[in-house]
Amino acid sequence: MSSAASPSGEAELSDPWVALEPGADPAERVRALRRAHETFTAAGTVPRPVRSVVADSWRRSARAGVGPDGTASVELTDGDLGSYRAEHPLAPVMPLFRELVGTFAADGEHLLAVCDAQGRLLWVEGHPAVRRRADGMNFVPGARWAESAVGTNAPGTAVALDRPVQVFAAEHFIRRVQPWTCAAAPVHDPRTGRVLGAVDITGGNGLAHPHSLGFVQAVARAAESQLALLAPAHGAADTLELTALGRDEAQLLAGGQKIRLSRRHSEILVLLAHHPEGLTGDELLCALYEDESVTPVTLRAELARLRRLLGPGLLASRPYRLTAAVESDLAVVERRLETGAVTAAMAAYAGPLLPGSQAPAVARLRRRLADGLRTVLIARRDPDLLADWAHAPWGEDDLDVWRALAAVRPTAPVRARLDELEYELSAPPGWARSAPR
Repeated sequence: MSSAASPSGEAELSDPWVALEPGADPAERVRALRRAHETFTAAGTVPRPVRSVVADSWRRSARAGVGPDGTASVELTDGDLGSYRAEHPLAPVMPLFRELVGTFAADGEHLLAVCDAQGRLLWVEGHPAVRRRADGMNFVPGARWAESAVGTNAPGTAVALDRPVQVFAAEHFIRRVQPWTCAAAPVHDPRTGRVLGAVDITGGNGLAHPHSLGFVQAVARAAESQLALLAPAHGAADTLELTALGRDEAQLLAGGQKIRLSRRHSEILVLLAHHPEGLTGDELLCALYEDESVTPVTLRAELARLRRLLGPGLLASRPYRLTAAVESDLAVVERRLETGAVTAAMAAYAGPLLPGSQAPAVARLRRRLADGLRTVLIARRDPDLLADWAHAPWGEDDLDVWRALAAVRPTAPVRARLDELEYELSAPPGWARSAPR
């Protein structure tokens, strides 16, 4: 690869996903990045030679209220960490990670780290001296390294973008992390495609090479292949898996086959999963349709189509019910909320339940789940969890959450967004008013 000269005289990378191309001078690039970082933190502009992926991440970090002198917070310790790790979907592939990365990390004085889908570190292993140094920046199991919490970093940015990422030296948003270089790749559930977390290699500037990015991506793919082989052993063959949070059309995993459901079939399955005892035709009719003129014939036709889609034996009648056990992401969040596992509940919450659905019973479930989460988040006053909700698409206009976030993290971006929301709320209905200046 070759580098082109930018107008500023700095080398401009020809591949924006590679942090440092072969032949480049690491020391000179570190100096250039430090100057760029200082310019951004002082003036909010991103000069060259910052890569576009890093520039975008810096902007997201600033909008989330991350300060360049911040540090990661430890959310899970001792028994809580142990139990959370034990039941995490990536636990079965930790032996594979250790086999593929462990020796490389120990010999090269690097660290192997694995995080969940929220950027929370679950395992950090490797060279003992390097681990002690990493402890100083809270790069430890149980610490939250989401991009919205500590800014640009490989594991947090990899799960935020859902793609492999390499972060070199002063590309890190927080200054105390800038002596480090890391490469991370997301790991997906091979059945549903959902991001489970990321595998990361962290160490010195020697990791700033295209090979390290390719290596960690290959490790992630190997883990996904291993999870696919292990899948039959981790759930009963007759258990259905329903994914309905954050999507208008649910997905059902049945017998190893992914079935994408129509909106109406999604609503029916969500309700039947929520009522394993079954629902009568009249109960389903009232739960699904606002229009009282809809006849039972219409519902029976939908159920007949759904029965053909699911295959024989899965949908019974009198009352209508599913004959196999159903595990839904809705139920997972509900269970975790009931047991007080707020962080774990947030990790499983991918968004509102079937957000486009107008079915009365689905809308009630959607409101109840969202209100339950919001209430707990506001009461808990955890700035990172509040920020995750506030910066999500479903929380960007949530005035109560923004007020709670401003109370515990009163940064300029947070205060500005809160002022904007309160201004909009105070405007008389129908008025078109410009934003406050």
